[in-house]
Amino acid sequence: MASHRRPKQPSRARVTVLTATAAAAVALTSQAATAAPKPSKSDVKAKVDKLYEESEKATNAYDGAKEKQQKLQKEISELQDKVARSQEELNKLRTGLGSLASEQYRSGGIDPSVQLFLSSDPDSYLDKASTLDSLSAQQLQTLKKVQLKQREIAQERAEATEKLKDLADTRTELGKKKQEVQKKLAEARKLLNTLTAAERRKMAEQEQRASRDSAGRVDLGNTPAASGRAAAALAAAKTQIGKPYVSGATGPNSYDCSGLTQWSYAQAGVHISRTTYTQVNDGVHIGMSQLRPGDLVFFNNTQHVALYAGNGQVLHAPHPGAYVRYESISTVGTFQFGVRVGV
Repeated sequence: MASHRRPKQPSRARVTVLTATAAAAVALTSQAATAAPKPSKSDVKAKVDKLYEESEKATNAYDGAKEKQQKLQKEISELQDKVARSQEELNKLRTGLGSLASEQYRSGGIDPSVQLFLSSDPDSYLDKASTLDSLSAQQLQTLKKVQLKQREIAQERAEATEKLKDLADTRTELGKKKQEVQKKLAEARKLLNTLTAAERRKMAEQEQRASRDSAGRVDLGNTPAASGRAAAALAAAKTQIGKPYVSGATGPNSYDCSGLTQWSYAQAGVHISRTTYTQVNDGVHIGMSQLRPGDLVFFNNTQHVALYAGNGQVLHAPHPGAYVRYESISTVGTFQFGVRVGV
């Protein structure tokens, strides 16, 4: 007799597994269909350029903190030298008073007024000293000098202590700004690593070619420089073409943008400040049509600075991975204004 048993139904557990597997397959297929395409070389370059711009902003903050640190260290050193000199002067005054006490002792005993001074605080003593007839005018003058010198030393030490606290805070700030720069550059490197080796090599070759070509193929016209010192600064900058951009560097082997302009003007005998945010105040502001060789040119909300070279060209340290070179003013960034130094 033929069997009429019903077909065996799949277990509930098996149905659940099959359903989950099917759902996962659908999800993977959906994700594959909607996954963002790999960014193109031009997209990566645009994002990297943006990160370089942000790193330059952080570099300016780092440079400013570093300049403040150096200034504080110099001021603290000067204060410490001043305290040492004041202490030496005070010691001489005290020695003189000691000699006076010895002389009085040999002649029959120390004057009570001098004895009181040598054994107590001059500030509390001198409030009464002028009423003591036993003090000569010369002795009173010496005691007043001691009091004044002690007050000076106390003030100088308090000032040095405050500056040491500022220095500690500045060093903390410096560390944070350095980390910010490094973070932006690390993000840029990560983006560049999404390109193929061939694409990265091509970008590097383009940077090198741009720097190499700028050295000998740029028509700078014949516009006279803004001044003799501006001409000297530009001439100095030209000798640095081909040297690498390094955040925080001031030469002579590498530079960031404001490091190059500061170094160049220093070769011309002109001191300008360290960061783009302060170099904007190192001269008279001018428009693009007024630019002459040697003028400072600011871009991107004053985050970047270059030297105007003539005929629409600037000479600058562009960004990490690039080298000091000429570049058209139209391709550097958003023009802000020029600054004529030494006017």
